[in-house]
Amino acid sequence: MNRRNWLYGISALITAPLLVRHQASAAEAFPLSKAKAEWKKLLAADAYQVLFEDGTERAGSSALNNEKRAGTYLCAACNLPLFDSAHKYESGTGWPSFWQPLPGALGTATDFKLIYPRTEYHCSRCGGHQGHVFNDGPQPTGKRYCNNGVALRFTARGETLPALRT
Repeated sequence: MNRRNWLYGISALITAPLLVRHQASAAEAFPLSKAKAEWKKLLAADAYQVLFEDGTERAGSSALNNEKRAGTYLCAACNLPLFDSAHKYESGTGWPSFWQPLPGALGTATDFKLIYPRTEYHCSRCGGHQGHVFNDGPQPTGKRYCNNGVALRFTARGETLPALRT
C-alpha cells in the first residue's frame, strides 16, 4: 500500500460518518416540511444557518443565555414549545442550557462533525437543529441540552404562545 492510498483510506474513514448523518437527516420525515428556500425566506440569516444548515452561533452571543423570566422556549422556526424555563440553568458554556426538554419536543441523531460522535438534537416538528446534549448536566437528569439561542424564541409566562407555523 502506498502513502496516497493510505491517505485516501483515512480520509474515507473520517468523512463517511459525516455523509451518513447528512443522508439520515435528509431521509427523516417531519410533521412540518418546507423546502430550505422557504425556511430561508421566513427566518433571519443566522437562525436559518443554525436551524437548517447545522451551524453554531458564537458562545455568549445570545440574549436568551441571560433570560431569567418564567416562560417557554420555542423552536424559532415552527414555534413548537421545546423547554420550560424551570429546566434552564447556567452551565457556564455561553449558550442557553436546559436539563430536560418538554415531552416529545425533540428528536436526536448522531453527529460526527468533530470526528467523535455527539448527540445532536432537533425540533421533532420541523427538524430544525437546536444543539447537542451532553452527560454533564445537573440532577435529576444529568443532561445538558446546550442550545443555540438563535434557534429559540422565548415567550414569558402569562403571554399567549404564538401559533404553530404551518
